[in-house]
Amino acid sequence: MKKKIVLGVLLVALGFTKTNAQILSDKAMGALGKGVAGFTFSDADAAALAKQSIDEMDANNPVAAATDGYAIRLNRLFGKHTSSEGVNLNYKVYLVRDINAFACADGSVRVFAGLMDIMDDNELLAVIGHEIGHVANHDTRDAIKAAYKKEALLDAASSQSGKIETITKSQLGALGSAMIDSKHSRKQESEADLFSYNFMKKNGYDVNAVESSFRILQKLSEGADSSFITKMMSSHPDSGKRADDAKKRATKDGLYNAYVQQKIVNTAPAKPATKAPVKKTKAKKK
Repeated sequence: MKKKIVLGVLLVALGFTKTNAQILSDKAMGALGKGVAGFTFSDADAAALAKQSIDEMDANNPVAAATDGYAIRLNRLFGKHTSSEGVNLNYKVYLVRDINAFACADGSVRVFAGLMDIMDDNELLAVIGHEIGHVANHDTRDAIKAAYKKEALLDAASSQSGKIETITKSQLGALGSAMIDSKHSRKQESEADLFSYNFMKKNGYDVNAVESSFRILQKLSEGADSSFITKMMSSHPDSGKRADDAKKRATKDGLYNAYVQQKIVNTAPAKPATKAPVKKTKAKKK
């Protein structure tokens, strides 16, 4: 079975069933298409919708428990990075085989076990640094806004009042489908790559792992389904080129060395052996 490669930002809740989500009504969004200048979609708006989505995704996906080896490893790597560019971050692992990582506008970062199986600590740092870059660069906010506009969930009437109303289950489904189809531009992807490199450099990590992570994806892509690769490359720069760009940056900074992948350990540390309790015996009276 070929592994699925879906490295990028996903902002939707698959199987979103709640019908009482409070977001802007279906009358306000059409204003975007009609050029109503007063309509705004703030970072707070994007974060609120993303939070609803990620909560639903967490509830409907196998999330690694705190005692699971994958969760222990991720928290060891990223537990110290609780915020970036003013956004609070939180991390979880989905116990699925897909090779994927994504971030949401509310700062939620989700990593798939399949990705952790093929990348060492430094390579994971590089990939998740890229995902954090999409949040810091407001790409996640813009993607949600674009999905709203595409589905025309809002109309001019309520855009003036900013009234918050309940949207229907079918509207949530339409929004979810639109958000699934949304893609970041090549420029956004390249800027997130640069953010990742600077994230590694700033925090004293091995910047050469950025190149290595893209080499891994490049190698996997060679054996993936051609139609999938065509779809992925329509919005993502070629992995080989991205690896070359990372190498050039490291070389320019005088930091380049051919990266050697380290041992990958996703198992929980073994519990130390404990001695059986020693029973105390009372001395017999003579």
